[in-house]
Amino acid sequence: MCIGIPGQIVALDENHRQHAWADVCGVQREVNIALVRKDDEPREAMIGCWVLIHVGFAMSRLDQHEAEEMLAALQAMGEVEQDVALFLTGEGQHALR
Repeated sequence: MCIGIPGQIVALDENHRQHAWADVCGVQREVNIALVRKDDEPREAMIGCWVLIHVGFAMSRLDQHEAEEMLAALQAMGEVEQDVALFLTGEGQHALR
């Protein structure tokens, strides 16, 4: 199953300029922010942003309301789809940090 999941950027990676750490349902994951960070925007402006994450890449920005709605829908799916439940808890994909 291919799925994107909302996460909130909580820290920047000091060693890789295009990487940050996102909180996804309480698990911090390393994500590449190159696709969502504007060229003229300081990296620090990404902290607190909600992004849609797929295979380690932040694919698009979300507002908080969109992110919360998506997380609620995913959590409801997790009640019936075991692979979604594992993904939300960090067991379905290697969580870092």
